[in-house]
Amino acid sequence: MVESGEDIIATENGQNMFENFRITRPASKELLRKYISIFLDVLIPDVNICPEHSSPMDYLWHSFNNDFAVNSINGDCIVWANRGGGKTELAAIATLLDCVFKSSCQIRILGGSGEQSRRVYEYFVRFATRGYEGFLADGIEMEKAVFTNGAAVEIMTQSSRSVRGQHINKLRCDEVELFSEDVFNAAKFIMQSGDGVYAAMELVSTMHRPYGIMQKQIAQAEKFSTPIFKWCLWEVIERCRDRECSRCPLYSDCVGKAKRACGYLSIDDSISQMRRSSRAGWESEMLCRMPNLENAVFAEFNPDIHVGEIRFDPNLPLYRTIDFGFINPFVCLWIQVDGDGVVRVIDEYVCSRATVAVHGAFLLSHTPLPQSQVAGTFCDPAGAGSNDVTGTSAVKELRRMGINVRYRKSAIQEGIELIRRALRNGDGKSNLLISNKCRLLIEAMRCYHYPEINCGPQSELPLKDGVYDHYIDALRYFFVNYYRPNTVKVRMY
Repeated sequence: MVESGEDIIATENGQNMFENFRITRPASKELLRKYISIFLDVLIPDVNICPEHSSPMDYLWHSFNNDFAVNSINGDCIVWANRGGGKTELAAIATLLDCVFKSSCQIRILGGSGEQSRRVYEYFVRFATRGYEGFLADGIEMEKAVFTNGAAVEIMTQSSRSVRGQHINKLRCDEVELFSEDVFNAAKFIMQSGDGVYAAMELVSTMHRPYGIMQKQIAQAEKFSTPIFKWCLWEVIERCRDRECSRCPLYSDCVGKAKRACGYLSIDDSISQMRRSSRAGWESEMLCRMPNLENAVFAEFNPDIHVGEIRFDPNLPLYRTIDFGFINPFVCLWIQVDGDGVVRVIDEYVCSRATVAVHGAFLLSHTPLPQSQVAGTFCDPAGAGSNDVTGTSAVKELRRMGINVRYRKSAIQEGIELIRRALRNGDGKSNLLISNKCRLLIEAMRCYHYPEINCGPQSELPLKDGVYDHYIDALRYFFVNYYRPNTVKVRMY
C-alpha cells in the first residue's frame, strides 16, 4: 500500500482517486482524521480542552499507528472518558481500521455485557458497509467478520469459557468497569504479537467506582508505562457560539471551555443531563473528575486535604499499628499525634509471605526511636491466638523481640466512625493527615467500600475484599486503642 495519501489527492481525480485513497494508509494523525471524515462520515474531536486531558483523536491515532511506529512494543492503553464521549464508536472505528490496513490482524471485542459487545459490533458493521464490502471474504456474519487479507473481528461474551483458549492480537474491552474480575483476569493472557501486529489490550470505560477495575488499572498504569487517554464533556461538546456565559447553567464547570470546543454533544442535551443527575454522578460520569463515592466508606477523604509531605518529628510521641497477615499482607503504620490532636500517618510497611520474625526485624530497624521510647504498638487482637503449627502467636513472637504490642477488641464500626471523625469532625475540621509516602493506605482510603446492592443483601459493614481492608484495619486499630487507652489489654507471657 502507498504510505501517504497526499500525492494521490494532489494528482488523481474522481472515483479512481477516491478508491485509491480508501486503500492508502494514513501516515499522520491529521490524514487519519481526514480519512475517517471522508469514508466514515465522522469528524473526530482533536482538541484537548482540559490541560491534563487527551482528545479522542489522540487515542485513535495511538491505536492505529502503534503497529507502524518505530520502537513499538505493544499497544496497551486505557481510555477513560465521559458518558456519550464516543468510546464505543471509536472502538468500532479502530477495529475497522485494523482490519483494513493490518493483514492477518485478529481482533476480539469484549463488552461489559453481551449487549455492550454487540453495540460495538453494530457500529463496526455500519462502518464496514460504507464501501468496504469488497474487503470482506464472506460477507458479515452475526458475530464475526473475516477480511480477504486474513484480518478478522469477532465478539466475545462475558464469560471465562468464551475468553480462555483464545489467541489474538487485539482485545478491545468496552465498559471494562462492568467486567467480572474472573473474566478480566482471564482476558489478560490471550493477546500475542505476530505477523507484524503487536499485541494490545485496550480498556475503554467511564470510571463509575473508586474501587473498580478501571481505578485499579489506572493506578497501575504509571508503573507499567501504559498510556491513558482521558477526556471529558468539554473535549466532545459542540462549540458554544452565541450563548451568554452568565446565564448558562453549565458555566460554573465550563468557565468558557465550550467556546474552544469542537465536538458533537449538544449543549442543550448536556444541560438536561446535568439537571437530571446528582452532583456526584455529574462529576464522575461527565466531567471525569473522580469516581462516584456513593458506596465508598470514606467519602469525606480528599487527597487535597488529607495527604501531604509529612516527616517524623522527634518532639512528638510515636506509635505503630499492625494488621497481621501471611498470604494477605502484613501491614504496619507509623503514626504521630501533634499538639492540636492531628493524627499524622508518617510511613507504611506492607509485606506478604514472610514470617513474623522478618516483619519484627524490619520494624525494629525502621523505627526512628529506641523501642523503649515508642509510645505504643497496637495490633489486631486475632494476633494473640496460637498458631496450630508453631504453637505460639504473632503477639508472643513480637514481644520476645522487644516489641510490646497491645490490643483491644472492638467492633469494626467503632473504628470506622473514629476514622470518619478524624477526617471531618462536627466543626468541619480535619484531624487526619497521611504522608504522600503511604501510597497503599491512600489508595485504600479512596477504595474501601460497602458491598454492592446487586451482589446480595446490603451490609452495614464494609466489604472485606482482601485488598483494601488490611490497610484500614491497621489504621482503625490505632484509633480504637489510642482513644481508649485505659482499657487496653496488656498480658504478659
